[in-house]
Order: sequence, then C-alpha cells, then structure tokens
Amino acid sequence: MKKSIGLFLVLVLVILGKGFAERLIIKGSNTVFPIAQLWIEELKKNNPEIEITLEGAGSSTGIAALFNGTTDIANASRFLKKKEIDKMNREGLYFAPIVVGYDGIAIIVNPRLKINNITLKTLKGIYTGKLRTWNQVDPNLPKKRIVIYSRNTASGTFETFEKKVLDGEKMFPTVKMVESTQFEIDQVARNPYAIAYVGVGYVSEKVKVLTVEGVKPTKLNILTAKYPISRPLYMFIDVTNGWPESGPVKEYITFGLSKKGQELVEKAGYVAAYGF
Repeated sequence: MKKSIGLFLVLVLVILGKGFAERLIIKGSNTVFPIAQLWIEELKKNNPEIEITLEGAGSSTGIAALFNGTTDIANASRFLKKKEIDKMNREGLYFAPIVVGYDGIAIIVNPRLKINNITLKTLKGIYTGKLRTWNQVDPNLPKKRIVIYSRNTASGTFETFEKKVLDGEKMFPTVKMVESTQFEIDQVARNPYAIAYVGVGYVSEKVKVLTVEGVKPTKLNILTAKYPISRPLYMFIDVTNGWPESGPVKEYITFGLSKKGQELVEKAGYVAAYGF
C-alpha cells in the first residue's frame, strides 16, 4: 500500500513538474503585444500543451515584473533605463536584451484635418503647450484647440517620444495621458482636432499618418532610421544563471527570431530585424 502511494506521488510530481516546465509568462509593452500574440498563436499550433500568459501594461511594468520574478520575458519598446541597469548591478542580476524588430512612432490626426506633415519643433511645441490651437501650427488651419493624447508614463512609447521629441522638456498638464494605444486611435478617429502618437503597427485607416520632417514611416525609413522617430523593439530575459538551453523560454525566443517569427513581425505591421 505504501509503495503504491509512493508511486502515485512520484507520478503526480512528474505531471506537475511537466506542467510547470511548459508554462510561460510574458509581460510588458503594448507596442510589442501584437507581435507576441501572433508568435503565441503559431507556437500553440505545434505545441498545444504549452501554457502562455501574455499581458500588455507598458514596458516599465514588464521590466519591473522581471525584477520581482513574476514574468519569464519582459517585452519593451525601449532599452533599460540607467536606474534599472544600476538596480541590476546592485542585485547581481543580468537581463539580456533581444531585438524583436523595429518600429516607427507614427503621428496621427483625424483624416478631415488638412495637414500632412509636421516638424519635430512643431510637435514639441504642441506637446509642451506652446502651441494651443491648430491655426498656430498653420494659419490655414481652423482656430480650434488641439486635443492632445499621449501614452502614460509606464509606456516605452512615451519614453521614446519624450526623448526624441520633447528633448528633456515636460509635457503640458492638459495632455491626456492614456494607457491604451487603441483608445488613442479611437479618439483621434472621432475628433477632427485631435493628435496622438502610436506604434506604426497599430495604425488603421480610421486615422491619418503625418510625415515627420517630410519623411514617411515606411519600413525602409524605419530600418535605416531615416524616419526621425524610429526605434528597436526588445524582449528581455533574466540570464543571471545562464542562457536558457531548453524549455518554453528557449522555444519562444528561437521561434521569434526564426524566418517565420520575423514574417509575423511584418504581419503585425512592424519591421523585421533579421532575415530580410
């Protein structure tokens, strides 16, 4: 009887161990979220047993989760901040960056607004409150208040925009800080006097994408960084104890960097980093 119970417990532990080994948690960037979704869907076709949890609440959220051990992979639309690197060093940790693909931050307005190009100086003026109405941007535009949307401060998209456009200045207090990229697109589509910035992979026909300094956010312009608000997209993994040589993290990374994985980066509306 005792022998049977012992064998049963061993079997249960083996089953639980297998289940644990096949579980993968991914948190972080909203921008990278559509890429991760497509990768997960494809992975599950060949390995339906793998259990993957995906959350998109901002790059900083994902990196914080990597520090506290509540995620296996942190998606990020920015590189690590100095304070995060300092914290890694203090805690004896090492997070490896892996470039997933490339993105351009698209400036979007309502299709009815008669503007097609914007300069970085003008963008900065709008988001810092120096330009309040559209006729201050262009005298041919209506004298209507500019309704300004931005991602919140947990977003890597916000931090990239702040660095590349605001150049150290603070956003004006009336800027509407939101968590959802899709919410930005929906609001701009409804309001003829709204402006926002989003990852190019989220752009839909409901909004108009402006050229920036006369440059379109095309794949080639993003990959070569000719488009002035271009950036790499990352996933970070904890390699303090070495690179994963097997298991779901290794399987996920290997797939993401494969030809098929990079084709899905393009399908999501971004620019592949490898194989093209």
